[in-house]
Amino acid sequence: MWNRTAILLAALVLGLVVIATSFSGCIENGSETETYLSEELILGAEDAGDVFDVEKGQFVVINLEANPTTGYTWEVKEPVDELILKRVGDIEFDPESELIGAGGMQTIRFEVIDEGQATIELVYHRPWETDVEPLETFSVQITSR
Repeated sequence: MWNRTAILLAALVLGLVVIATSFSGCIENGSETETYLSEELILGAEDAGDVFDVEKGQFVVINLEANPTTGYTWEVKEPVDELILKRVGDIEFDPESELIGAGGMQTIRFEVIDEGQATIELVYHRPWETDVEPLETFSVQITSR
């Protein structure tokens, strides 16, 4: 009985290792490169300036701190190459609390629809202030294969 349990446990561990290695990602940060194969590549402020390799059919999800009650919001700076990346849905806001004026996270989603290279550039600004530099910027390079 003990041998059968040990064999089942070993098979379970091996299966988890196979699953974990198939859900990896590609980040080019200096000389480091990994490959992303999970359904969603989730990025945050710490990923700004990096290069990511993804596959057609994946989603790129960007979560950035924001407080729309101040008038500031994240927006796509320039049109993303829609032959490669397609924005999915509206920008969502998830407040960190129920308090009026609370900050939180804004989420922007893109679907990888074809092979190629595209840059996602976002600005955190008040949309009506056209002659003012954005408070923050965010940019990543996406390469799909």
